[in-house]
Amino acid sequence: MRRDADKTVTMTQAMEYDVVVLGAGPVGENVADRTRAAGLSTAVVESELVGGECSYWACMPSKALLRPVIARAEARRVPGLRAAVQGPLDTAAVLANRDYFTSHWKDDGQVQWIEGIGADIHRGRGRLSGPKQVTVTGADGEETVLTARHAVAVCTGSRAVVPDLPGLAEAKPWTSREATSSQEVPGRLLVVGGGVVGVEMATAWRALGSEVTLLIRGGGLLPKMEPFAGELVADALREAGATIRTGVSVASVERPGGTGPLTAVLEGGERLEADEILFATGRAPRTDDLGMETVGLKNGAWLEVDDTCRVPDSDWLYAVGDVNHRALLTHQGKYQARMAGAAIAARAQGVPLLETDRWGAHVATADHAAVPQVVFTDPEVASVGLTLHEAQAAGHNVRAVDYDLAGVAGSSLYADGYTGRARMIVDLDSETLRGVTFVGSGVGEMLHSATIAVVGEVPIDRLWHAVPSYPTISEIWLRLLETYRG
Repeated sequence: MRRDADKTVTMTQAMEYDVVVLGAGPVGENVADRTRAAGLSTAVVESELVGGECSYWACMPSKALLRPVIARAEARRVPGLRAAVQGPLDTAAVLANRDYFTSHWKDDGQVQWIEGIGADIHRGRGRLSGPKQVTVTGADGEETVLTARHAVAVCTGSRAVVPDLPGLAEAKPWTSREATSSQEVPGRLLVVGGGVVGVEMATAWRALGSEVTLLIRGGGLLPKMEPFAGELVADALREAGATIRTGVSVASVERPGGTGPLTAVLEGGERLEADEILFATGRAPRTDDLGMETVGLKNGAWLEVDDTCRVPDSDWLYAVGDVNHRALLTHQGKYQARMAGAAIAARAQGVPLLETDRWGAHVATADHAAVPQVVFTDPEVASVGLTLHEAQAAGHNVRAVDYDLAGVAGSSLYADGYTGRARMIVDLDSETLRGVTFVGSGVGEMLHSATIAVVGEVPIDRLWHAVPSYPTISEIWLRLLETYRG
């Protein structure tokens, strides 16, 4: 096919597979892994780095930045170790370690893994071009039309939302990508937004030497979690030297020429100077310009799916991970991918699915009311299931049971002045747990016990016989149960 307008020649070739996966992040990789394990030929399409957002601009780099921050903070609370860790972090070493965990933004290892499972990689921009059809345009303009015999899985993830404010585009603001990949520590950093990305990046860059100011439109941090979680994280950030301002909004940003210091103008006219500004104000689906209109769907929209991650009224189109808006977390996307890959394989092989079976191997149900999440701040926040507000709003007859984590023997051994709190949400009708939240040092590694209790709907009477080891922080389970029974 010749394009005379731009004097380039585009060659078109066609290939057929059982399954075509759009997006080679962790979600797409897991879909491909399951379909290949079932013997289905699979193509994976990627326009950026194989490994996706998590590997290069989210989970891995952010946690690599945060680990030394949290380790130092905890060491400073341990007698006999405190004096040895009073100095600043070795910034160069922290950033070098972050670069190591991103493979220096090279995807050779991820490519080898996909090739190792027997899937084909197609580099370029992939778009739906009709039912069961994806057209991939490579960097050289060459087009490859991929036809799927059984399924196309859209695993393109989400992107950071940047508001349309005067001067913002010219100011070149940070999003989560720049915040996790910067090679320099900004002297002054404004963080707009108090969600997970905002508090984690404020924690990391403050510890690395930035003067950090968080600007929050609402009344507090981590608004989707239990209120005490945001309160304890805010206290710790202030103690670390960060400034938190609530009830404020940015009206415009000034940075002439896009370089040098910038000025954020708040509603009301107040002006704040900074070297960088991070907007951590939400995510949008990467479905814009994806050819959704060719199959009767809307570009730029979240994709609705059933519990097998199949798009309604379709027998071939699946949307897995962030793009379906069920739970925007890597581990939940990988979980969905395992279910979707198994469902695609079963349908291709004519195996009947019990799609209403909530315990089945082909349906994703844990992203409705049992989503686990860890916020890697100091203190950590770990939660699974519903908050008290969410449970009450859903009409459940529940009771919140709280306990001060500092009152557990394992906590006092873990660190001097341990600060934390635990809450479990008990369904009073079934006497099972609807949700659990822990805030405190080291609680992230405790979360899976709560996840099992919530997902498994373990009765309170059975939890009494899950005896926590002494002296560990896990003894909080015993204290929560005692408090519930009174």
